[in-house]
Amino acid sequence: MKARVHITLKNGVLDPQGKAVEHALHGLGFGGVSGVRQGKFIELNLTSTDRVAAKKEVEDMCRALLANTVIENYAVEVVD
Repeated sequence: MKARVHITLKNGVLDPQGKAVEHALHGLGFGGVSGVRQGKFIELNLTSTDRVAAKKEVEDMCRALLANTVIENYAVEVVD
């Protein structure tokens, strides 16, 4: 079983890396791009066979280590 975690900055949190990407895209001629936000994607292989328990465990991992819940949101997807 795999878990996929998408981590993004909360609305209102400044994203200097996203701003740098946006500026670079404009420099490459992609002027129709705005509001670029950058995040993280983490994929985990799990030994658990219980989907509900696996999702709870990964959410616990997010709160403990993977995401800074003060400034970041996360979404967990568990797939076979």
